[in-house]
Amino acid sequence: MAGKFELYVDESGNHRFRLKASNGAVVVTGDPEESREQCLKSIESIRKLAPYAQLQETGANA
Repeated sequence: MAGKFELYVDESGNHRFRLKASNGAVVVTGDPEESREQCLKSIESIRKLAPYAQLQETGANA
């Protein structure tokens, strides 16, 4: 099973999403958005940009 995005409304009434891995672990939690539509736009941005994201290591082990 592939990962999935879950849309929800937080305790403050903001729309948010979380991306879960196939094992159910939360990988990403989105920032609060005022509207469902803005939340969906954030998800689409991740879908489009993630294949091109570069790895940048920082810290002592980099």
